[in-house]
Amino acid sequence: MSNQVIDKAPADNAPTLASAPLKQPRLPRWAPFGLALVSAGLGIGVGLVAGLESRVQWGLIAALLYVALTMVIAGTVEGSRQAKDRLATSVIWVCFLLAIVPLASLVFETVSRGSKVLDGYFLTHSMAGVADLQPGGGIYHALIGTMQQVGLATLIAAPLGLFTAIYLVEYGTGKLAKAVTFFVDVMTGIPSIVAGLFVFSLWLIVLDFNHSGFAGSLALAILMMPIVVRSTEEMLKLVPNELREASYALGVPKWRTILKVVLPTAIGGITTGVMLAVARIAGETAPVMLLVWGAMEINNNPFEGPQQSLPYYIWLQWKSGNPHAFDRAWAAALVLIAFVMILNLAARGIARWKAPKTGH
Repeated sequence: MSNQVIDKAPADNAPTLASAPLKQPRLPRWAPFGLALVSAGLGIGVGLVAGLESRVQWGLIAALLYVALTMVIAGTVEGSRQAKDRLATSVIWVCFLLAIVPLASLVFETVSRGSKVLDGYFLTHSMAGVADLQPGGGIYHALIGTMQQVGLATLIAAPLGLFTAIYLVEYGTGKLAKAVTFFVDVMTGIPSIVAGLFVFSLWLIVLDFNHSGFAGSLALAILMMPIVVRSTEEMLKLVPNELREASYALGVPKWRTILKVVLPTAIGGITTGVMLAVARIAGETAPVMLLVWGAMEINNNPFEGPQQSLPYYIWLQWKSGNPHAFDRAWAAALVLIAFVMILNLAARGIARWKAPKTGH
């Protein structure tokens, strides 16, 4: 039987490879920036024509115009599929700007107003002998009080939180572990005033102790502890089980495996969690108002007598309601923000330093 070659001509309406474009049209790289400038101009114009005085309203109009223009132009030039991608990207950028603008505005306002009286004298003197209506004075007593109170709270909460997380991850099973997890979740959202009232009723009323910086540290430790537990628990869960099993295979007991293998592997994340918890409690005011009170003089003993702190100092100065007190309040707020920022940078540095090294 002979071979037969049958030639089939393509149908007239069948798509061919040559008919499909190999390269779709794309917007230039500068298109998003150009659209942002056009949207900003249109937002300002619409705001002026409509008589809107708030620049926040202008920004919101510009953001909506940017998203709409991106969707329309990308759909016309690049097609619907690429338009959806650019729409999602533009929405993400708009949300990012909406989140960063208030933060930048807060930092700018605090720096511009707080830098008026922030100098070496302000950091090394207290308010002893200085009336609220007078210029001068400083935050040395409040700075010492905040560092001591936060330090004591860290010494209390960090070990307890670490041991609790180790129990939940390495040993915890059954109803007790579920109960501990439940109470940790409840404590995560507890208001600071509730923690202050609890310590006030127990420490000052039942046990009959006096107001002191240590009493405030107890309330701050209650607020700090669930954050330490949660962050440490997540870091311990990230440690591969293969490391534990290799240690057990060598005959190393469990407690020593945790001490020598698990904790060193997770120490970077644990330190970051502790630092973030410290930053969380550094600005608390309600427990300090209930348990520590405030003092115009320097009190280096956190276990006896009222003691000042930066959050309470800011509240007192703002309450005074005069220009000199306002300047001191803004300067103290700037110092508090710098303190929290330094803690966050230190946490990132320690986490990077202690992170497990990976080879190539």
